[in-house]
Amino acid sequence: MQRPRIYIDGYNLSLEQGTGVATYARNLSFALRDLGAAVGVLYGTTTSTISFQPLIREIAFFDPRVGTPSLPMGWVTAAMRAMSLPFGEIATEVPITDRVIRETFRNRLPHFDNIWNIQGLFEKQRHYWRFFGGLLNVYFRQPPDIMHWTYPLALRVRGSKNIYTLHDLVPLRLPYTTLDNKRYYFRLIRRLARSADHIVTVSETSKKDIINLFGVSESKITNTYQAVDIPAKFRDLPVIDVKSDVEGSFGLTYKKYFLFFGAIEPKKNVGRMIEAYLASGVTDPLVIVGKKAWKSEEELRLISDNNHVRYLLTNGNITERRFRVLQIDYASFPLLVSLIRGAKAVLFPSLYEGFGLPALEAMSLGTPVLTSNTASMPEVVGEAAMQVNPYDTRALVDGIRALDQDEDLRGRLSIEGPVRAQEFSAERYQARLADVYGKFSKLPK
Repeated sequence: MQRPRIYIDGYNLSLEQGTGVATYARNLSFALRDLGAAVGVLYGTTTSTISFQPLIREIAFFDPRVGTPSLPMGWVTAAMRAMSLPFGEIATEVPITDRVIRETFRNRLPHFDNIWNIQGLFEKQRHYWRFFGGLLNVYFRQPPDIMHWTYPLALRVRGSKNIYTLHDLVPLRLPYTTLDNKRYYFRLIRRLARSADHIVTVSETSKKDIINLFGVSESKITNTYQAVDIPAKFRDLPVIDVKSDVEGSFGLTYKKYFLFFGAIEPKKNVGRMIEAYLASGVTDPLVIVGKKAWKSEEELRLISDNNHVRYLLTNGNITERRFRVLQIDYASFPLLVSLIRGAKAVLFPSLYEGFGLPALEAMSLGTPVLTSNTASMPEVVGEAAMQVNPYDTRALVDGIRALDQDEDLRGRLSIEGPVRAQEFSAERYQARLADVYGKFSKLPK
């Protein structure tokens, strides 16, 4: 039986940085592999991959500094661009071989059978939507059976069934927490709700939002949730090595710090979390791992340039200070897993989440979690995490103190967390995906 061809986009699969949606897309690619599909990934890198030389196309995918094409090749590129617009964009296959060493990117690359690219595709689709208010057509030499867009994009593949994942409607539900152009976003989601062959989302909360705000028929939308699947080599690293990672890298003591990881932005509620942590009076430090995003200065204002807040001083001697709050811009994935495992508890009091993968990742590793009682979090964590009102600083204070002082509570959550996380295993995720794809293509048994 011929494998169905199911492609995804590489919009969030940047080689230089990742996001929660990048994790979603990467996990989706491996789920597709395990379902028996032939997986293609469509990128939109800024470097042209149009070349008569396959090796140059491969190099250009990994490094934009490939050089300016010769004049004849420039003419070919211009001609192809002229032919494809305004009718659409033509995907070019990128040969991926062992000629370019890609070991550096191995942990960030999705699974793929084929890689495709259209130069500047994702910027073009934004302009196309603004000017024409329609979806930009994408053409393949042989279109896939299904094109699964992992993000709301003004794109469609002609000759394929187009499925779109809408993770949440935060730009509309909490508009003050994002930088999105709300009018642009509303019009695009409304159009996708009408024209998509199917919509996928990641929680019952998001599903209800999409139905209520855009009138989507319940039969046209499926909640697949997400999968939590941390590789065993990181999940089962001996404790002595975990201790070495957290103590050697950041001077932290195993099980003697609280951890937050994620983007530092208004939706994540970092500012209120820091305020609650400081008010709680706990002595174990708070470690914040995440990239500074929009309004991060406001979220971190309590510790910015305030050493008397950021540090716990010993004998008033600045040379003997130790961190109360330690902010780290980046940790590699293996080191982040060790930081999660080494934490006394993970704090994730986000105001709104479509799914809330960080909380589930921590739970799967046996680390106690404090999270929100809003949006999708209750349906994801169940009774296996402490839930508090994320808008109530006093509730956050009480939750942090409880996790700090109550060893029995931490022990219970450490046991119940991994059990709850099994509800979102890779196998159950694949089964939910198979139900969606089975509507449009026959999967191997």
